[in-house]
Amino acid sequence: MTAADIIILACIAIGLLASTLGVVGILRFPDVYTRLHAETKLTTFGSIFLCLAIIAYVLSQYLAGGDTQYVVLGLHTLLALIALAFTNAIGAHAISRAAYRAGIKPEGVVDRLSEVEQK
Repeated sequence: MTAADIIILACIAIGLLASTLGVVGILRFPDVYTRLHAETKLTTFGSIFLCLAIIAYVLSQYLAGGDTQYVVLGLHTLLALIALAFTNAIGAHAISRAAYRAGIKPEGVVDRLSEVEQK
């Protein structure tokens, strides 16, 4: 087993663990805000580490023998990784703001923002 294989397996393991914990969080958390937090972690860490595993595989194949058949896959994965990094946080913020404006209150959390709006 080479160093590249260990890096690839580590990225896959971290991605699968983050995805598993995110799914458990979505099923167990009580309200939309905490579920959204779990979902954001799921897509951010899970997907990004799985993308890193793909990129590491492409690099290992290219550096080992100059195999260029996976280069396009690596570039597309890199673009997906960048898109995930930027759009995930923005989307989660927009969803939580819409939920708050729709009147969905957090459970078990002191909401000082509504006190400020009432003054």
